Formats: sequence, structure tokens, C-alpha cells
Amino acid sequence: MSYIPSPKQAEELVKQYNKDAFHIQHAETVSKVMGEFAKEYDPEHVDFWRTVGMLHDIDFELYPEQHCVKANEILHELDIDEDVIHGVICHGYGICIDVEPKKYMEKVLFATDELTGLIGAAALMRPTGLEGMEVKSVMKKFKDKKFAAGCSREVIRQGAEMMGMELSELIEKTIRAMQA
Repeated sequence: MSYIPSPKQAEELVKQYNKDAFHIQHAETVSKVMGEFAKEYDPEHVDFWRTVGMLHDIDFELYPEQHCVKANEILHELDIDEDVIHGVICHGYGICIDVEPKKYMEKVLFATDELTGLIGAAALMRPTGLEGMEVKSVMKKFKDKKFAAGCSREVIRQGAEMMGMELSELIEKTIRAMQA
């Protein structure tokens, strides 16, 4: 019988497969951002959104070349609910797997995964970190292809489009979610 882990159980699973502090921190950040978006868009399922956000890169540290494909295997072996698995693996749509985000939650994860990296990198450049960060400063970094080059601008743009949201609004909401 498959199950939906709580955000805390999901965190424990992530720590079984990831030892690098950066990967664990990224999972925690994405989980919190997903929880903040859920409060606005799906308030009855905040924990579900957080769990999917926490688990989204469960396989990345051990299997970067098979990202999302290995997550699918791992989560099935752990008997995780199919909705969680689909939510996790579809964030790699068009990048490493051909599973499309269908639900709004999945589109949010697709869009915010890369964006949290970009915003996080921008925060590291500021003496006040996330505090007082504005959309225009992130947009400036977004346009600089050399800045946080590993964060795909195309994926972020595509995610905003999937969500039916202007890029600046997505950035604004993600900054606020990261500050929360």
C-alpha cells in the first residue's frame, strides 16, 4: 500500500540519499517555497506540496546523469504514492525526462526549482541576503547569462508560462516565499 510521506519523513528520505549540505539545503528551500505557494493556491494540501518539493532532487547527488529516472525507481521501491512520484519526476520535463507537469503544483515546482537557485545566488551577493531583495535586482541577474549560469533561464521562463504568470510576478512570489 503506497503512502504519502510527511514533509519531515521526506526530509529523512532525502538525507538517506544526499550527504552534501548544498543538496539538503536546496531540498529544504524548495520544500518551503512550495509550502508558501500552496498556502495561496491549494491551502488544504500544504504538506503534500512541501513533500514533493523536498523529494524533487532525491536522486540528484547519487545519479546526476539519470536524474528523475532514478527518482522514479527509488520512490517506487519506497512505495511512495503515485501522485508524489509524478510531481517529483515531472520537474525534469524536457531536460532529463519526458513526463509533463499537468497539475498546478507540478508547474510551480518546475518553475521555482531553478528560480530558487538564481534568487539564492543573488542573495549571497548582497550584504542583507534575501532581506529587502527586489524583483528588479533579480531581473538584472536573470539577464546576466554568466551569473548563476547553472540556473536555466529558459526553464524559469517556460515555468512562468505554464503557470500563466508574468516572469516578474513569479520572481516576486518566489522571493516572498523564500523570505517567509
